Amino acid sequence: MDFKGKVAFITGSARGIGKAIADAFAKSGADVVIGDVNLDQAKEASADIAKRGVKSSALGLNVSNSGEVIKAFEHIAKEYGRLDILVNNAGITRDGLLLRMKEEDWDSVIEINLKGVFLCSKEAVKLMSKQRYGRIVNIASVVAFMGNPGQANYSASKAGIVGLTKTVAKEYASRGITANAVAPGFITTAMTDALPENVKEEMKKAIPMSRFGTIEDVADAVLFLASHPYITGQVLHVNGGMYM
Repeated sequence: MDFKGKVAFITGSARGIGKAIADAFAKSGADVVIGDVNLDQAKEASADIAKRGVKSSALGLNVSNSGEVIKAFEHIAKEYGRLDILVNNAGITRDGLLLRMKEEDWDSVIEINLKGVFLCSKEAVKLMSKQRYGRIVNIASVVAFMGNPGQANYSASKAGIVGLTKTVAKEYASRGITANAVAPGFITTAMTDALPENVKEEMKKAIPMSRFGTIEDVADAVLFLASHPYITGQVLHVNGGMYM
């Protein structure tokens, strides 16, 4: 997959899955814009990306803030002249059982995880429509399809992303824009590394492949969808068979 001459913007990409996606695009030749609420970490990630020999910049960005989102896309248009790929990866969790979940925990997860995808996609299609080309890939989750105790807010936000993805795909197919989603299962990250071994072993029992996925597994799926001209409105499950 060759992305030379393309510009990719990945939200929530200072570390973890987002950073892996950004690095994968850079290795494939794309110029990469790092967007993250933590600007210092975003700058560090961008500096690492630039070592791949591509152009990269860092933006401090709260995806739930429309003003910040608009400014971010204005920067991309001015600095790069185009936007080919948007990966909506930014997300948070605020877990708790439904009866104990605070309203602010519900609101914050929906604001970042779902409203953020709406705001960024809205600005992206403005640029992509002019080009008659664009690839939007949203990071959903296996819990959008299975549910998960203690994650009513997170599950709802990720399920919302799936519906939004399919709608954007239908609305903008005629403009040469595809919109797809990747739904990861349990992925090895700093968060899962911190879990007790007995908990991790129980989680693996729900996975037919008996292991967690890697951040590279997710990145590869994103690049595949971003490279394909005739796949749109689809969800690619990366979960080791946990959900079929």
